[in-house]
Amino acid sequence: MASIESIAPDEAEAVWPLSIEAGWNQNVADWRFMLGAGRGFGLKNAAGVWEASSLVLPLGQQLAWISMVLVTRSRRSGGVGTSLLKRCLDEVKANGAVAGLDATEQGRPIYLKLGFHDLYKITRWHLEGAKDLVPPPAGVALRPFTIADLPKLPTYDRPLSGMERPTLLAHLATRQPGLAWVAETPSGKLMGFSLGREGRNAWSIGPVIADNEAVGLALISRATTAAKGPFILDVPEAHGAVRHWLEKQGAVSPRGYMRMTLGTAKKLDDPAHVFALAGPELG
Repeated sequence: MASIESIAPDEAEAVWPLSIEAGWNQNVADWRFMLGAGRGFGLKNAAGVWEASSLVLPLGQQLAWISMVLVTRSRRSGGVGTSLLKRCLDEVKANGAVAGLDATEQGRPIYLKLGFHDLYKITRWHLEGAKDLVPPPAGVALRPFTIADLPKLPTYDRPLSGMERPTLLAHLATRQPGLAWVAETPSGKLMGFSLGREGRNAWSIGPVIADNEAVGLALISRATTAAKGPFILDVPEAHGAVRHWLEKQGAVSPRGYMRMTLGTAKKLDDPAHVFALAGPELG
């Protein structure tokens, strides 16, 4: 097996074909951000073409997200993916952090054998377009995100999501400001926010973090009317009202994930305030 190499941010366009082959939604901007904010590891063939990838994205001093474990078809079943996963785990352990990831049904048994444990189930929804706009509860108003809101987001997000991700939130908020919304009281108290980004095949809506499900659903419905669609949303299964609304809009769910960690990360096991994830690649 070839040696594992680091993937630099300027390799984003070169490694992007791996996610295209897998049918995933990431674009070059996603890869460039992830490789710049985290650490990528992969394998090249003799011609210098990337044949496999993996990623570790720090989400605070105590948590790191593992994602983008991709192997081109011709290199599968040879232990390449497992080798890259173990390289990522070595990186996480060296930094004294807990590893987190969102596992597919096929990947979950592998992670269980490595010592990961389940936190909660996630449903991926594909939505062509939203028809019904849900108003926020009384005493809460929605408005478009402004750059003045940026310092508030990490402070609000951290205790509710269990993640420290100011760089990620700033990236998403400024990358597609038209998909970014905040919920607040008349006094200006933040009650929730939603962010989004363009993808290769669809708009990705998330993270959506809010005080309660009524606010979270109002933010999701508003964000999905801010662009034509189609949309992708990864929603914890605990949120029945969000699921009911998505089904009413004609959304379909082709697959799900299991949020898992290797070790314990405070607050990460509680999706009560997480109404849409940033995505399996971003946590």
